Amino acid sequence: MGRRLLLLPFLEDRACGSLGRVRDMIEIRNLYKRFGNLQVLEDISLTIRDGEIYGIIGQSGAGKSTLLRCINGLENYQSGSIAVDGREVGKMNTAELRSLQKQMGMIFQNFNLLSRLNVYDNVAIPMHFAGLNPHRPENRDRIHELIALVGLSDKLRFRPKELSGGQKQRVAIARALVLNPKILLCDEATSALDPHITQEILSLLTEIRRTLGITIVVVTHQMEVVKQICERVSFLKDSRLIQEGKPEELFVMPNDDVRSFLGRTADPLPSSGCNIRVFFMENAEKVTLITSMARALNVDFSICRADMTDFRGRVMGSLVLNVDKKDAGQILSYLQSAGYLAREEK
Repeated sequence: MGRRLLLLPFLEDRACGSLGRVRDMIEIRNLYKRFGNLQVLEDISLTIRDGEIYGIIGQSGAGKSTLLRCINGLENYQSGSIAVDGREVGKMNTAELRSLQKQMGMIFQNFNLLSRLNVYDNVAIPMHFAGLNPHRPENRDRIHELIALVGLSDKLRFRPKELSGGQKQRVAIARALVLNPKILLCDEATSALDPHITQEILSLLTEIRRTLGITIVVVTHQMEVVKQICERVSFLKDSRLIQEGKPEELFVMPNDDVRSFLGRTADPLPSSGCNIRVFFMENAEKVTLITSMARALNVDFSICRADMTDFRGRVMGSLVLNVDKKDAGQILSYLQSAGYLAREEK
């Protein structure tokens, strides 16, 4: 019965819209934001779908956290629009903003737990601010369920000083979910954690999205975060949206700005022959393209570069083949007819 209490609101909402198309939860159009004379967001337009995990990446100062604060109404903006669940944030009065913010949980890099409170009472904090009694049976059940969801049932009475960094972030996640929000905003939520704990938190966020169906927006500069859990991602640079798409599109075929952000330099390629880059947007582990092509065309070539990475268990990336110039045309034709994106690299 307790689990039903946690899941029922989501399941009812989904049932109403399950026969229609996926709706947009957050829609941003031509957004501009300044601090004095400093332009921090410039002509930002993007759409975040209901129930997806969406990433926003970029260097420090790119405008990522400011964009997040504009979405939840903590910052105003000079022009453009942000619609959350169909409502324009910039036109809301104070009461409407408070109602909106109750629908958005938020977690931060530094956890923001109160040291004098135990796990249960830290999770209950938003209920106090919302005028809810955390000791009413239905509210107490919800707190217990969320603490169980983040794997801390045995730490119920522990205080923050008795918890590891990963456990503190789990408490912060449970606290962000306690008012049953539609959206979870994560501002560099794993930046203070080591790689192993980061992976645990990412797995937890994925499970939360699967279990509760909420929309998750992740602001980060950690590439592993984006690759492992985000379905779509925006790249911000110098206050502008530079590129948006699936993570594999950005990482497998980065533009110059994304390549610089990733720390990639131009590949030193052979000066003789012709260099052809082949992109693998499906799981490259299962691809026999190279051996099949060698047999079909009876040509010689060498693999001079490989850039592969893991996307949620799928290996994607690109290979650079060095071939004889006279064979380049038929190799490109073969690759393209086989459905692969391939191009000559200078």
